[in-house]
Amino acid sequence: MKHEDRPDISVVVPIYKEEKNIRPFLARMEAVLADMQVSYEIIFCLDPSPDQTDQVVQQEIQRNPRIKLIVFSRRFGQPSATMAGILHCKGKTCVVIDVDLQDPPELIASMYAKLADGNEVVYAKRRSRKGETLLKKAISYLGYIVINKLSEVRIPTNTGDFRIMTRRVIEELRQLNESHGFLRGLVAYVGFKQAFVEYDRDPRFAGKGNYNRLTGSFKIGLNGLVSFSSRPLQMMSVAGAIMAGFSFLIGAAYVLQKICGFSLTPGLSTTVLVITFFSGVQLLCLGLMGEYIGRIYDEVKRRPMYIIDRVVDGGMNDVNVANKFISQI
Repeated sequence: MKHEDRPDISVVVPIYKEEKNIRPFLARMEAVLADMQVSYEIIFCLDPSPDQTDQVVQQEIQRNPRIKLIVFSRRFGQPSATMAGILHCKGKTCVVIDVDLQDPPELIASMYAKLADGNEVVYAKRRSRKGETLLKKAISYLGYIVINKLSEVRIPTNTGDFRIMTRRVIEELRQLNESHGFLRGLVAYVGFKQAFVEYDRDPRFAGKGNYNRLTGSFKIGLNGLVSFSSRPLQMMSVAGAIMAGFSFLIGAAYVLQKICGFSLTPGLSTTVLVITFFSGVQLLCLGLMGEYIGRIYDEVKRRPMYIIDRVVDGGMNDVNVANKFISQI
């Protein structure tokens, strides 16, 4: 597609079971884009939902042909859905935003304006996080600290996927053939000049989140850590050396007691505690190694990150062959 034929902004919105949020989201998003006086497309990326999300989006497509819908063959998850929208968008720039209105569409105008300063990425940084439990905030806070201490790529703290990127960044993301789409890490890895806009995050407009508030954040953090750092493996080697040295010292102490004729320290409880401790450490290390090996296994198989079932475009009928849509990009 020629540069002049591209819309100014592509808005990528991953969705799953969000039938109550589609229309309120579009009301605010379309108003923002109209005020900005830009050409646009809005791409909903749908993991097949048991509710009426699919039907609601298709009704909105009939009203506004600049809305598009990508439906996957099964549920691949939000990271994969987001990457599908980014890689299939046609805009000169691309905005990634959730549909639940926790991230305000009105912020896009400020983010878009910052691109004029030579920035290739402008991400939204959360000043406050309304509607989230203290435990989730603590997990997110600690997670960012751990990732940035261990990762070779610094990932901005208190950020999500809400951001705007230029076509240059999109094309660089296309060259990264990773099957685990941790967008925050991938965009940080690509680099270029980046800036941020601070905002106060609102509670969800309707419904509830579709991932576990505890394990969901943990999985995202673990994905970021394993994808962008090998230091945990190095730390395992250091920890192993330290523990081996500690065990040697304990053994030397027992030998010294025996040589000097002292009665040996009663050791049943000590033995149990030491064996339990080292067994736990070994299992933890094996689990961490398993994460890396599993990631290698997934990458070697080279399975696609997502499979598209059909695309609904305002400029064409419902199509089952996604290549008809992709060929226009």
